[in-house]
Amino acid sequence: MKVSVKPQLRRAGVVLGGAAAATLMAVTTAAAAGPPMPDLRGRGLMHVFSTVDYRTRVDVHDASGFHRHVLWPPSWKVCTQSPAAGKQLDGGTVTVGVVKNGEKCPKQ
Repeated sequence: MKVSVKPQLRRAGVVLGGAAAATLMAVTTAAAAGPPMPDLRGRGLMHVFSTVDYRTRVDVHDASGFHRHVLWPPSWKVCTQSPAAGKQLDGGTVTVGVVKNGEKCPKQ
């Protein structure tokens, strides 16, 4: 048994299907862009790990120039960050420069 579909209904289905696909792509693209990068400067290093998504890689380096290893994150605070605050956090790497709590951030 063959079902006959009127050409007008077939065109309406194609148009609606195309509109739904375009909407889905726009929503997916917006979600992939990610939230804006927060301003982490002056905050504790542990705040960085609790703020960014768990899938985001966080690279940490000693901003003082002493090349110390960061072994205990609660003892450090953020001085520099990349990407800058307000930029889209697209799931890439976040890089922060830190100094020990109680130390001043070096001049940039």
